[in-house]
Amino acid sequence: MTDTSETSERRFESNPTVCPFCGVGCSIEYAGRGSATGVEGPVNGRGEICPKGAAAFDVVDHEDRLTRPLVRHNGNFVTAPWEEALDRVASGIGAVVDEHGADAVQFFASSNCTNEENYVLQKLARVLGTNNVDNCARLCHASTVAAMSERLGAGAMTNTLDDLGETDCVFVNGANPAEQHPVAFRSYVLPAVHDGATLVHVDPRANDTTEAADVHLPLRPGTDIELLNAIAAVLIEEELVDEAFLAERTTGFDRLREHLADVDVAANAEAAGVDPETVREAARAYGEADRAAVITGMGTSQHRCGTDNVHALLNLALLTGNVGRPGTGVNPLRGQNNVQGASDVGGLPGVLPGYESVTDPDARERVADEWGVEPPAEPGLTEVEATHRFGDEVRAAVVFGENPAVTEPNATAVASAFDELDFCVVIDLFETRTAAHADVVLPGSAWAEKSGTVTNTDRRVMRMRPNADLPGDARRDFDVLTELGRRLTDRPDAFAYDGPADAFDELTRVAPIYEGMSHEGIGDGYQRWPFDAEAGTGTDVLHVETFGTGERTAPLAVVDPVPPADDLDAAELTLTTGRVLQHFNSGALSRRSDRLMAMRGEDVLQIHPDDAAERGIEDGDRVTVSNERGSVTVAADVTPAVREGVTFCTFHYAEPLANAVTGDALDPAAKIPEFKHSAVTVEPTANAEAEATGESDAAAGDD
Repeated sequence: MTDTSETSERRFESNPTVCPFCGVGCSIEYAGRGSATGVEGPVNGRGEICPKGAAAFDVVDHEDRLTRPLVRHNGNFVTAPWEEALDRVASGIGAVVDEHGADAVQFFASSNCTNEENYVLQKLARVLGTNNVDNCARLCHASTVAAMSERLGAGAMTNTLDDLGETDCVFVNGANPAEQHPVAFRSYVLPAVHDGATLVHVDPRANDTTEAADVHLPLRPGTDIELLNAIAAVLIEEELVDEAFLAERTTGFDRLREHLADVDVAANAEAAGVDPETVREAARAYGEADRAAVITGMGTSQHRCGTDNVHALLNLALLTGNVGRPGTGVNPLRGQNNVQGASDVGGLPGVLPGYESVTDPDARERVADEWGVEPPAEPGLTEVEATHRFGDEVRAAVVFGENPAVTEPNATAVASAFDELDFCVVIDLFETRTAAHADVVLPGSAWAEKSGTVTNTDRRVMRMRPNADLPGDARRDFDVLTELGRRLTDRPDAFAYDGPADAFDELTRVAPIYEGMSHEGIGDGYQRWPFDAEAGTGTDVLHVETFGTGERTAPLAVVDPVPPADDLDAAELTLTTGRVLQHFNSGALSRRSDRLMAMRGEDVLQIHPDDAAERGIEDGDRVTVSNERGSVTVAADVTPAVREGVTFCTFHYAEPLANAVTGDALDPAAKIPEFKHSAVTVEPTANAEAEATGESDAAAGDD
């Protein structure tokens, strides 16, 4: 503890903890007067932080914080004592389970909360009798996990942030780490580039990452496979593959080579909207490098063919032998501070803690030995599948620290679906748009008020430590969840923990990748999975001798292009969404920061000058973006940074709610939605309003 201060109601103290925003995992602590400061930590060794980290305390003492439970009475929320609120939850969920069974309840885990909290939540679901538990990894990297797990045996970063400094080429596909993971970019990627590494950037927009790139491929959204197949074809054609690695560590090369022999590089480049020679330049930069590392993000994964996109990307690494060595690999950067950990500890419908399948009887038996009850054997519903079945197969929801009424695609329909539930309980800091549909809202704890662990983007498990006490009558999330476990199941003893460290110890006994870890062992540093309990060390580089599947070899995959779900007509543009430096996820936290709102107070729609001119749109004009799913109004940012035919906005703002127009077509393997390609009409708002009035008048005349 380095500093202690008090407000009229609360006490704050400085303890090193982990930033609550992106998955990089920077260490921060309370700096007095409601501010955070970076401290030297496992990831940010010089104490560097980004603007969101500096503003992290802005929400902790915010006036909008929920401090007492809310229960719905005659259609409106009223405050209630904890005992009454918890009784309402127990009776509401219990009635649904009694009438419809446990599979009628969906549990939303939180990628923004600790490993211990998410472990307790998924255990609650499974002891109750359902595998219906999911987290927002479903909306960002589910396809990455699916493809990498199938081919390599692990869905996380194959390498570490540290060894990016040893790379000769950084191939960034569908990510903008300069804005989305700024400390990782500036402290790990840029030094490698300054030391001579070539940076290839594949993205429909020119952005801060592009500024550092040697090669930019501004592909049309939805054409990753065409582009990646073209690059793979060049690698083979120009003999840039690693023959020894292919012979020793892969299978299926002859079949892939035969398939790629039919790929016309120029035609694929045209389909992707990029220059064929630039495709070859990118292929040579990657193939000629002694060590090449892939960084991938949601631009790759958030498609209805997201899993296939990642399969095509994996081919590049395997063809060139860029796996199993420092400075290489395939490295998905995680978006939330514990999206990796929430999945690690079992917050997914098809796997138990440690990614063992729920269909594996040995895994279920080992969990049953610890819990005293065996988890169900059938995979549960993903969160998107569940919201599509609200009011039908799914009759109740437990939403912990997530805001699916905003973050899911086709959000207007999702919000309406919440009203079809028999019962919904939300545990959160604020009255979010999802909380507006709840029967009970329980005030939880902010990141600065809790202890436990989180797991960052390169598999480091790190400690959270309290920097503030709780406001009002709010309770710690861990205590709320364990209390729900005692009330909702017939095994209250299974939720009798001494605290988060006790739950973490149990986790290490049921999740093989965490075996041997402990809060004490992590200390002020970290422990990385997979952890060798006997040696007392973690594994930095995966797949060195064998892959995570246990096999010496990994298969190469033949991948054919898949068209986007939305067809474009001649008048439509493609909307693709993403993040910016100043804000985070649904904006429920970052938009409550005055300093972040001062930096970027409203959203804009980036549109190419040619597309704007065709529609009579000038920079700063209000425009209406619409399709059959909904419409939003936003200011136009006319810029050549976005390619012609494509528009871009974020999903951080309640208005405009971009997800009102995004589609909910799902990847068949990962069940991830297609956020990155939505067909939309863009027109000046005055025109759109006039047309709407005209339609209304015509309808009135028809009557």
